[in-house]
Amino acid sequence: MTDRPAAHDTAAKYEGVLPEGEAASAPEMVPAEQVTAALEAAAEFKDKLLRTLAEMENLRKRTEREVADARQYGIAGFARDVVGAVDNMHRALTTIDAELRELGDAKVIAMIEGVELTERELLKAIEKHGVKKFSPEGEKFDPNVHQAMYEVQDSDFPPGHIAQVIQAGYMLGDRVLRPALVAVVKAPSKSPQSSANDNPQPDSAAE
Repeated sequence: MTDRPAAHDTAAKYEGVLPEGEAASAPEMVPAEQVTAALEAAAEFKDKLLRTLAEMENLRKRTEREVADARQYGIAGFARDVVGAVDNMHRALTTIDAELRELGDAKVIAMIEGVELTERELLKAIEKHGVKKFSPEGEKFDPNVHQAMYEVQDSDFPPGHIAQVIQAGYMLGDRVLRPALVAVVKAPSKSPQSSANDNPQPDSAAE
């Protein structure tokens, strides 16, 4: 009886033998230049992407800011008209003599109180929309929010400060809706005696 070859012998015989037409080959190596170029392209793409995202974020913030400004400052023209009406009422009230208030009949007093109430209500209404009245008496003059009408001498305030408010100002948010009209304290002028002391004349006896 002839012995059959063992199975493992048969497997060993054909081990490493490839089908016809196929040949063993090592994986191809990518040139270093191509790798470098690919990395540079990826870095450039990443940079462009980050720039685009940053521009989109800036655009979003700018749009939100412009919308907020439009909501807050879009009423500027209307607010100026309202504060003008408020000022007219205030001027009318200040022209009413105190004696007339005391001696006036009930109808006159009721009319005065009605105008005062209307003025207060209008101020409350515009404050709800960011409009605030300011009267800067005693403050340092600021050309950004104050408009100087003239200068005065006043020992109660230092030079460059506001001695009198001729017309109150108004702010709309952080912007000037209307500057306050003011009188500014001027620096005291030097007297002839002080000028002579500042510039002493040479002693003729010493010559």
